[in-house]
Amino acid sequence: MSYFPNVPQIEYEGARSNNEFAFKHYEPERIVAGKTMKEHLRFAVAYWHTLTTGGADPFGTGTAIRSWDRFTGMDLAKARVEAAFELIVKLKVPYFCFHDRDIAPEGDTLRETNRNLDTIVALIKEHMKSTGVKLLWNTANMFTHPRFVHGAGTTNNADVYAYAAAQIKKGLEVGKELGAENYVFWGGREGYETLLNTDMALELDNLARLYRMAIDYADEIGFDAQFLIEPKPKEPTKHQYDFDAATTIAFLQHYGLKDRFKLNLEANHATLAGHTFEHELRVARMHGLLGSLDANQGDMLLGWDTDEFPTDLYATTLTMYEVLQNGGLGKGGINFDAKVRRASFEPEDLFHAHIAGMDAYAKGLKVAARLIEDRVFENAIERRYASFREGIGKEIVEGKATLAALERYALQNDAIVNASGRQERLKAVLNDYLLSE
Repeated sequence: MSYFPNVPQIEYEGARSNNEFAFKHYEPERIVAGKTMKEHLRFAVAYWHTLTTGGADPFGTGTAIRSWDRFTGMDLAKARVEAAFELIVKLKVPYFCFHDRDIAPEGDTLRETNRNLDTIVALIKEHMKSTGVKLLWNTANMFTHPRFVHGAGTTNNADVYAYAAAQIKKGLEVGKELGAENYVFWGGREGYETLLNTDMALELDNLARLYRMAIDYADEIGFDAQFLIEPKPKEPTKHQYDFDAATTIAFLQHYGLKDRFKLNLEANHATLAGHTFEHELRVARMHGLLGSLDANQGDMLLGWDTDEFPTDLYATTLTMYEVLQNGGLGKGGINFDAKVRRASFEPEDLFHAHIAGMDAYAKGLKVAARLIEDRVFENAIERRYASFREGIGKEIVEGKATLAALERYALQNDAIVNASGRQERLKAVLNDYLLSE
């Protein structure tokens, strides 16, 4: 049976097409900056927002019309697998991502839960083999169930910590079974509400211990996926331990984990941290830790994680600029950690949303490649910092300057002259590139 009978195979038709079920900018095999768009973008469908989200919000019940919702339990889980692969194939998306509890329901015991997971993993493996779709990453949901009320790797309850470890162990085994290219750690409740009842040092030490155990077990079973950590500043936990890229990198450096992890960065999480997405990408890139992207956007008028599909061309262009400067995403990709709006409840809206996001990133890729080829920002930056390539500036950069030497120079240099940063001009140039592509 078809879960999306009104949706045809999605093809590229170009910017002039009026077909609502066609790509206007995403050409999978088009060569841009030496690689195909498909190779650059490595798109993935997020199982949770696409297959399990029902459109509920804090003030209303679900609105989504999903034909698979007539099933329950394991029958529902199996139907979702069929629907997922129909959608993924029709969109020509090469990858997908999931949490363990997205694909299979929990049982009364951990053993029963694992049996449910094994059944669905076997079914997913069959669909992967028949379609050629791959698993970008999987992860463990250690935030929804009430047992994680005080956290998972940072809980105060050793029994919960042991359960979390067992869940990660199973997740690594599932990732190996399905050939996952990455494994993500997202600490949905790894943080605290108040220091009055928190041993922060113990919690952080225990989180690092859990990561080390995961590394050891992955090595033991021969699972060579890239490990990723996804920063998030708040919601639900007020003080999240993985607040942003810089905080997470400091954690990895402090505990000697930097060589085994990279970052999976989400646009809306950057917004919540008070950063732009390109800022987070640049910080990770500077440290060699830019691993993968969760593509979405937030509503700047709302203070929570709205997970909207990315359609802001400025954001997608500057994102792809950082990705190209990084030499690509390696094993990572661009996962649409995004959900349709509550009022977009028909099945076809899932396709409209993904098409919009894929086209936005394809457009961003094309514009970013031209900006880099023409050295638009590089030339401006070189001019702006020219004073550090000669004279006293060169001595500073080469480490030859001392405070005394700089004082002597400053005492003799009474006429300091600054040059304009030309921000508005650069933004106008960016507009020109966006409009001319």
